[in-house]
Amino acid sequence: MTDAPAPARRTTPTDWSSDAMQRRIAKRYAAERRFKYLGLGAVILSAAFLAFLLYVMVGNGLGGFQQTEAELTIDFPALTGGTSAAAISGENAETVVGSLDLPGVVGVAMESQYGDAGSQIFSSGAWQVVQQKLLADPQLIESEQTLWLPTSSEIDIAAKEDGPPAAERLLAMLQQKDAVQTSFNTTFLTGSDATDPAQAGIWAAFKGSLMTMFITIILAFPVGVLAALYLEEYAPKNRWTDLIEVSINNLAAVPSIIFGLLGLVVFLNWFSMPRSAAIVGGLTLALMTMPIIVIAGRNAIKSVPPSIREAALGIGASPVQVVFHHVLPLALPGILTGTIIGMARALGETAPLLLIGMRAFIPTPPDGFTDPATVLPVQIYLWSDEINRGFVEKTSAAIIVLLAFLLSMNALAIYLRNKFETRW
Repeated sequence: MTDAPAPARRTTPTDWSSDAMQRRIAKRYAAERRFKYLGLGAVILSAAFLAFLLYVMVGNGLGGFQQTEAELTIDFPALTGGTSAAAISGENAETVVGSLDLPGVVGVAMESQYGDAGSQIFSSGAWQVVQQKLLADPQLIESEQTLWLPTSSEIDIAAKEDGPPAAERLLAMLQQKDAVQTSFNTTFLTGSDATDPAQAGIWAAFKGSLMTMFITIILAFPVGVLAALYLEEYAPKNRWTDLIEVSINNLAAVPSIIFGLLGLVVFLNWFSMPRSAAIVGGLTLALMTMPIIVIAGRNAIKSVPPSIREAALGIGASPVQVVFHHVLPLALPGILTGTIIGMARALGETAPLLLIGMRAFIPTPPDGFTDPATVLPVQIYLWSDEINRGFVEKTSAAIIVLLAFLLSMNALAIYLRNKFETRW
């Protein structure tokens, strides 16, 4: 005896035109619209914050790329005892020019043309500009010359915004004589740190950043890539590799100041390496950047399909050939992208470099990796702590340069990813 089939379950068709169903559909569409508007609002808010940041930085920093100059007439034959152009030419030109007492020569010319106010009009480093002009063109010393020299910080502020009353009066006097002008501040791009904002520049810090980044990349990139290859392709899957993976992930999340303490103890105290040197900064930032490269490298290697490995092994390739001839080239775009992002983070770091002494006053650019140096973020930090108003625009201008460098590195990462990425 067989069981009778169960009667078919009768279902009621959905009435899409009913009031209840229409209300449900309306709620669903309303929820989708709210989600869409929230996402759009988040994008607009982020763009607004970015635009505000750029507006503030550009508004405050553009003045740093400009300098105010005043006119000064110098009678070189009378003030230098008739020194000839031939005397300040040749190999010993700097020595001869240095013996002319240019600070006194420029000071006498200031007093002769502007009286006691001359020293308040011009920058304390104006004589250095005169020195550079004489070395560039020795013929100037054989005649009376009218030169445009940088003004003091107070006059510069008064020319760009509201300055002290005394500086405003001196500026008005210079404007009446048509003896003041504004020009591009080449000193800001070619000079080094200085106590006078008119003479301060970023080249020494920028060069220190480049040297530090060079040490960082040549250490962190090969070690990070090789570590990622070993962990993904060769290391056995056990509790030890799991522990290593967790440790690497934790190192990537460690605050950067911890790496500064590590660099202070290991490189400075144990190995007695030179303080405030680019090589110490590079080693410290390499320790910080390496976990990021390892994680990016492992993710890029994982993204390569297993069929690539199987196909390479099927045509007779050795395991090493599979890794270096097939897997690594396909994973390289992701590795490079992660590396550049890690280097961009290292470029903007300040805390670990402060701990290893890269906050010293650096009046000249470093010539080698062991010379005293600083980096651009640290220079920005030091300028932001100055009480002189002239350093405010210098700080913002340096931030603009740093942001431009960081945006360039991020743009390079995007370009490399789009150019070399293989989509499966």
